[in-house]
Amino acid sequence: MNNFDFYNPTRIVFGENTIAQLDQLVAKDAKILLLYGGQSAKKTGTLDEVKVALGDRQVQEFGGIEPNPTYETLMKAVMLIREQQFDFLLAVGGGSVIDGTKFIAAAALFDKEQDPWSIMENYGNNIKQALPFGSVLTLPATGSEMNNGGVVTHKAKQAKLPFRSPLVYPQFSILDPVKTYTLPERQIANGVVDAFVHTVEQYLTYPVDGMVQDRFAEGLLQTLIEIGPKALAEPQNYSVRANIMWAATMALNGLIGAGVPQDWATHMVGHELTARHGIDHARTLAIVLPGMLQIRKQSKAAKLKQYAERVWLITEGSDEQKIDAAIAKTEAFFEQMGIGTHLSDYGLDESTVAPLIEQLTKHGMITLGEHGDVTPEMSQEVLISRL
Repeated sequence: MNNFDFYNPTRIVFGENTIAQLDQLVAKDAKILLLYGGQSAKKTGTLDEVKVALGDRQVQEFGGIEPNPTYETLMKAVMLIREQQFDFLLAVGGGSVIDGTKFIAAAALFDKEQDPWSIMENYGNNIKQALPFGSVLTLPATGSEMNNGGVVTHKAKQAKLPFRSPLVYPQFSILDPVKTYTLPERQIANGVVDAFVHTVEQYLTYPVDGMVQDRFAEGLLQTLIEIGPKALAEPQNYSVRANIMWAATMALNGLIGAGVPQDWATHMVGHELTARHGIDHARTLAIVLPGMLQIRKQSKAAKLKQYAERVWLITEGSDEQKIDAAIAKTEAFFEQMGIGTHLSDYGLDESTVAPLIEQLTKHGMITLGEHGDVTPEMSQEVLISRL
């Protein structure tokens, strides 16, 4: 196992009817900017429930944060904070709202002489301070409710970049599985696949004898495989929704990635698909991952064999046959969740590949993966294999 420094200060308040605990979690004298996405938070009553819990604190709303939060929208919130001096942010929504809130928290206190987009260009390394914030999670997927990272899209630049900083952990996150009951099937499917690929990016690399991390990761993957389809078939099954919510949080709170190599090439290529073509993040992962695994199966052979045997319980055949079967089962699982796994499923053909690779190179993504051997040429090969 590699050396590591694991730190996670986020308090998790989990369970039904836990939004009321906001009264104890937020300072009485806080001036709060309440951030959310579309109208669903209002229609379902979650926003009203939050405001009731906050009582007579000063609260102002800022809505309209997109499913892939854009710099353009987030900067409007930054300007509002600077003008009105809010001192606490509360995100109500899924990973996109929480990601956006992290950027806002840092950008609001960023040097006013500099463009806050440089936060993204420096992957968060230039963040010196950030406003405190908490979250009320309504869509399990990204794990943003318990980590220090986020992804933001710049529409004008057609760029989607990640950032992280120890200064943007949520102080707390409230996770009420009941709040997921009214989500569309598409969002639940996306959330399951997103959590699955988050786990894979930290697990399917090469062995370093991280036995605890491996078993945790395998347990998360098997849990998602077992209950992912049930989440679509039984939308008000509390046990299923609770376990999916917690699995998605555990997939990216730093625990399974501590002391082990990590990949993330699938994510970086997927980001370009979202930035250029607006495809849901999880769906880009479902497109890219099977190709990444197939083309890189020699460098990942030991862990892919372990994945085949422990996660998919494949015991027959040669090592290569086991690996191929595991990759095929992974793709079939995504399809079972109702998610297309080829570029053609989204109306894209070979002519779209070169511009994607050009954008990937422009953003400096030229040595990806746990070995740094995923070149733009290899990423192009992956995308062509997914036509």
